Amino acid sequence: MSDPVSALKGAQYQGFATVREIGPLGMITLRAKPGTPGLAEAVQAATGCVLPAQRRIVHAGGRSVGWMSPDEYLLIVPYAEVGATLAAIRTAFGAAHHLAVDVSDARAVFRIEGAAADQVLRKLSPVDFDRLEAGELRRSRAAQVAAAFWADEAGFTLVCFRSVAGYVMGLLRHSAMPGSEL
Repeated sequence: MSDPVSALKGAQYQGFATVREIGPLGMITLRAKPGTPGLAEAVQAATGCVLPAQRRIVHAGGRSVGWMSPDEYLLIVPYAEVGATLAAIRTAFGAAHHLAVDVSDARAVFRIEGAAADQVLRKLSPVDFDRLEAGELRRSRAAQVAAAFWADEAGFTLVCFRSVAGYVMGLLRHSAMPGSEL
């Protein structure tokens, strides 16, 4: 078995904010209608987290679950534990209809940190960052590509498709260049 490799092999940039690719992370897309028997139990078994409310992300240790749409959740677990996590989800759902797919290698993940980290994303996303709360997950875009991001006390995490990782890193790098602060 080969070792996992992140999209940009840990690329980093230090400007007025720090931008770095993180990963690889284990990511599972879980689809199930609200109220499906076993949904809350599956999320709890997989992540140790409760089901998040609309547009929220919750964390428990190194695991997270984010609300992506009315019937879709993004589960984040250690990369090496994706297989076991998928098995736990299947067990918790039993025969209830659901879809759980490993999307770890189809995504790239970035961290934007520093006192002015929000300024990097303000240039790229049509989001009111003054109203973005800690623990809120926002699906939007970074320039012309689909992205999801959330804030915490240290900055932002941004998830995009792996196929556009180089483009997104370029956008983030350019947006974080000294002298381009808002």
